[in-house]
Amino acid sequence: MHPVAIFRFSPTEGPGRLADWLDDHGIARRLIAIDEGETVPADARHFAGLALMGGPMSANDDLPWNAPLLDLLRQAFAADVPVLGHCLGGQLFAKALGAEVKRTARPEIGWGEVRTTKTAEARAWLGDRESFTTFQWHYDVFGLPDGATRILTNDDNPEQAYALGKHIGFQSHIEITRFMVDTWCRVGAALRRADGARR
Repeated sequence: MHPVAIFRFSPTEGPGRLADWLDDHGIARRLIAIDEGETVPADARHFAGLALMGGPMSANDDLPWNAPLLDLLRQAFAADVPVLGHCLGGQLFAKALGAEVKRTARPEIGWGEVRTTKTAEARAWLGDRESFTTFQWHYDVFGLPDGATRILTNDDNPEQAYALGKHIGFQSHIEITRFMVDTWCRVGAALRRADGARR
């Protein structure tokens, strides 16, 4: 069986609990470290699925890997290779499918509640739960790709997750671990101090 390709865009990111779930189910995985200069694969059909993690950049940034990755995501969608996106990953997949990714007036950083929508797609992906608490750290948000269904929402940014057949994109970090939260908070605080010192 082909492995699931996990795209990492920053050394502080990673598959987190997704890796645990794949390992527990005996599903092979391959990390593609974009942050270390690894190239985007040419053929999505070499993988059982694509999982895209978060990162501090924007899906709209003109980065050398952005266009090839958007092409790969469109290829995966056309070939029915499942795609899972977390935060930046959800934004990249939405952008690949023609949806707008833009700066939000209300950034979300920290723990917050999201609510499930009363749709068949939300029930299929998330069961009977009505809401749950998840970790957020983003300044951009995605619009819904054509044909996608909103399955999570909140009062700050209505588009919190979308489903499109076997594909799903999250604005939040449901893969988060305690180590990742600690790391992001430490790195984020250092960046804020450095930014303050430059002003």
